[in-house]
Amino acid sequence: MTNFGSTPVRSACAALSGVVAVAAGLAVGELVAVPISPDASPYFAVGSTVVDHSPTSVREWAISTFGTSDKTALFIGMGVIIVLIAAGCGLAERLRPPVGSVIIGVFALVGVFAAMGRPGSSVTYMFPSIVAGAVGILVLRVLISLLADRPDLEPPEKADGVSRRFVLTAGGVIAAAAVVGTIGRRMLADTANTLADRARLVLPVPAKPAPPIPPGTDLDVDGVTRFVTGNADFYRIDTALQVPRLTTADWSLRIHGMVDKEVRLSWADLLAMPMTERLVTLTCVSNEVGGDLIGNAKWLGVPMKEVLELAGVRPGADMLLSTSSDGWTCGTPVSAVTDGRDALLAIGMNGEPLPIEHGYPIRQVIPGLYGYVSATKWVVDWEITKFSEAKAYWSTRGWSELGPIKLSSRIDRPANSTEHAPGEVVIAGTAWAQHTGIERVEVRIDDGPWQPAELATEYSVDTWRQWKFAWQATSGEHDVQCRAIDKKGNAQIEDNASPAPDGSTGLDGRTYTIT
Repeated sequence: MTNFGSTPVRSACAALSGVVAVAAGLAVGELVAVPISPDASPYFAVGSTVVDHSPTSVREWAISTFGTSDKTALFIGMGVIIVLIAAGCGLAERLRPPVGSVIIGVFALVGVFAAMGRPGSSVTYMFPSIVAGAVGILVLRVLISLLADRPDLEPPEKADGVSRRFVLTAGGVIAAAAVVGTIGRRMLADTANTLADRARLVLPVPAKPAPPIPPGTDLDVDGVTRFVTGNADFYRIDTALQVPRLTTADWSLRIHGMVDKEVRLSWADLLAMPMTERLVTLTCVSNEVGGDLIGNAKWLGVPMKEVLELAGVRPGADMLLSTSSDGWTCGTPVSAVTDGRDALLAIGMNGEPLPIEHGYPIRQVIPGLYGYVSATKWVVDWEITKFSEAKAYWSTRGWSELGPIKLSSRIDRPANSTEHAPGEVVIAGTAWAQHTGIERVEVRIDDGPWQPAELATEYSVDTWRQWKFAWQATSGEHDVQCRAIDKKGNAQIEDNASPAPDGSTGLDGRTYTIT
């Protein structure tokens, strides 16, 4: 066995060799994936597989901790883990060759299996991970060999047992990996065609425009969420680590299963149908009590009921299993599409074509249901089936199959744990009972009686509703809670429950100090 010595510098260089080798492999893997598919990228294939197989508790922890930054947190976490494993590979290769090389090979196989498991994969999906593994092993062995003892070398050719060739080679590989990886990532993430397609799209005039927003719908109280949520502020929770790059030319919708006839709808077919415009509030099932994973927007699209009628639903079918272009599936009750509510195949959001991250060119919007059972983005396939015969992405992970949105309310202002002077303090927020409507909102100070809040003008039963309460505050520390009552007379559930498996419950509360 080659004697490498035991200086800390050489150990650090061995660890660095592993990091450089793995980085080089991943960079080349990104480039090789370019002509194949973004899903063939070793890094993103493994990341997507991690997301798909994460336990529900882990997913909920990530969303509650990081919110809409959960994907960024995943990327950072994966990066840290990869660096640590790569450093271990370098040390192992130095002390017990070829252990480090074997570990890299094993992780290349993990990448192969992850890529082959992506929707629409083919045999070519394995090549990026295979090439990445080969490059990683090659670079690791070269760098470790340059750390071998060379008694014939003297300073400045060797310092602390590290040859100048090692330093130059490692530096060169790092630079090359940075360039190759950047080029590959940019090409894989290139949405230029999709952006250009979106820029060319002129939204049709709706046959059924949304009713105008009446005065008083937006209370215009500082600190309260606006009635209409801007596209840039609308929450995004989905499993897509890479946003699908669909254009209108790429898109079609296949409708099959328990139907009278199978239909494939093209973009031109869709635009030929009359469009409806509606304001609808969407809510994520992961929204905690008082959370902000909810938004209200003006949507333009074709009623899903009319699209279903093109194929004809056979008796007994109760589930619309929709699939996005990245393979995510969603199970929606057929009744929620056909009962007259404004369920839309939406192409527009707040007067613009859908943003890419919100499903461009087309997504589903169904009032009254949490997004995980209704709001499929980048939708390309509808299978009409039965809940007894098919499962969707989240129902296989223990979530409820039906997912009606729960009655809830939220305090938007003042912020929690703030101080205020005695006298009038305006407490305000929002409440929602989608597809049912808010009848009233009540506020409780400490453990006192529930008192009615002032409601904003109602726009529709499918949108949230603002409220405010003028509190004559007295000195001391006070706990404030709110609750909503819907138009059926149901009061908001006060018992606390986590989002899983069918939405959170409990009362939103704040603590204020009056000084």
